[in-house]
Amino acid sequence: MLEELKEMIKKVMPEVDTKSVTMETKLIDDLSFDSLAIMMLSIELENTFNFRFEEQVNFVTVGDVVKYLEKIQK
Repeated sequence: MLEELKEMIKKVMPEVDTKSVTMETKLIDDLSFDSLAIMMLSIELENTFNFRFEEQVNFVTVGDVVKYLEKIQK
């Protein structure tokens, strides 16, 4: 799941070096995501995993996103 997410991050933010991205990497502080990038990543997640966000989710780290995706796929 982490590798898939890193590919999506690269798609949304091509300038980000995803080789060093870990579960603890912070989207805003470490990867310089802004509100537009977060929205674009959300759309990418919805399209890739075929779901829709029903409520607002506050992702801080890459691990938060991975855990959310694992939860919805159960």
